[in-house]
Amino acid sequence: MQDQETLNELLAVIRRFVNERLIPLEAKVAEDDAIPEEVLREMRELGLFGLSIPEEYGGLGLSMESECRAMFEFCRASPAFRSSFGTNVGIGSQGLVMFGNEAQKQKYLPGIASGEIVTSFALTEPEAGSDSAAVRTRAELQGDHYVLNGSKRYITNAARASLFTVMARTNSDVKGGAGVSAFLTPSTLAGVSVGKSEKKMGQQGAHIHDVNFDNVRVPVENRLGEEGQGFRVAMQVLDRGRLHISSVCVGVAERLIEESVRYAAERKQFGQPIASFQMIQAMLADCRAEANAARAMVLDAARKRDAGEDVTMDAACAKLFASEMVGRVADRAVQIFGGSGYVADHGIERFYRDVRIFRLYEGTSEIQRIIIAREMMKRGG
Repeated sequence: MQDQETLNELLAVIRRFVNERLIPLEAKVAEDDAIPEEVLREMRELGLFGLSIPEEYGGLGLSMESECRAMFEFCRASPAFRSSFGTNVGIGSQGLVMFGNEAQKQKYLPGIASGEIVTSFALTEPEAGSDSAAVRTRAELQGDHYVLNGSKRYITNAARASLFTVMARTNSDVKGGAGVSAFLTPSTLAGVSVGKSEKKMGQQGAHIHDVNFDNVRVPVENRLGEEGQGFRVAMQVLDRGRLHISSVCVGVAERLIEESVRYAAERKQFGQPIASFQMIQAMLADCRAEANAARAMVLDAARKRDAGEDVTMDAACAKLFASEMVGRVADRAVQIFGGSGYVADHGIERFYRDVRIFRLYEGTSEIQRIIIAREMMKRGG
C-alpha cells in the first residue's frame, strides 16, 4: 500500500476510529488496566497489527514514512492502545522481516500480520538495560537445539505474546555484542514462563512482565540470522523502532495541543478566555513549533530510511528530540489547564504520566546522545 490515495483513505479510517472508538474509552481503559477484547478485534480487522508486514505475507506493507504518518493519527489516542499492536508492527516483528529466511517468514509473518500471533522483543535484562551488549541469557548448542537459560525484564506484551525474539549469548568467550545471537522462541515451549504484570506510572492497559527461560529447547532453525548476528539484529530493529516511537510522540503531542487550544479558548479568567493572555499564547506557540519540528525530523529520517540510507544518527536525533518534546508539551498542557490539569477528569494528568516512558525505552535520551555523538565523530560532523 504505497500510493497516496490509498494511504489517505487509511489515515481517514484511523482518524475516525480514534475519534469515535478509542478516545471515548480512554478513561475506562486506564481504570480497568485493560483494553476491551472487541477493540483489539477491531484493530486486527483494520490491519493495524500488520502495518509494517510485507503484503506478500498478509500485511499492509507500509513504508517507514507511511507508518509514521499512520502513527501521527493513531497516537492522538492514549498510547496504551498503540502498545497493544506496537510490538507486532515494530521491534517484535522487524528482526524477522529484515533477517529471517523464507521458511521463517512463511511460518510466522501471516499470523503476525493478522494479529493471531502477538510478538515481543526480549533484549532487556536485570543487568542489561542501556548496556544492551551485556546480555547474560545463554543459548548453548546441543545437537539440533539451543538450550536457553536466563531472564528478561520489562518485556512489553509478554503475557499475550506467542512469539518472542530473544537475544542470548551463544559465545561466552566473546565479550560484548559479537557473542550474542537472536532466536525466534514460541511462548509454548517448555521452560518459558512469564512473571507478574508490573505496576507502572502510566500507560495502564499496556503491560510489561519479566520473562524467564529455564532450559528452553529452541530448534536450530529458529535462530534468526547467523550466530553472533544478534546484536546487529537488535540495533537495526531499534533504529527502525526509534522512528516509530518518535512518530508516536508526535501523535500524542498533537492530541495535547488540540486539548490545550480548546481549553484555552473555553476557560475564562478576568472576564476573558485565557487564550487571550500572552503567556498562555507563548506556551501554545512553543508546543506547536516543537511538535512541527519533531514531525519534520521524523518524516525526513523516515524518507531517508525508505531510500536505503543509514539513519542511525537521524533516528537517534528524532527519538531524542521527539521524546523530550512531548514531555515538555505535556508539562505545558498541565500548566494551561491549571488545577483541572492535575485532576483526572480531563485526562491531561494521565497523558503527563503516559509520556514519561518515551524518554526511557528503545534507548534512553542519554543513550541517544551517545549514539549521535559517536556517529558525528565517525562522520566528521
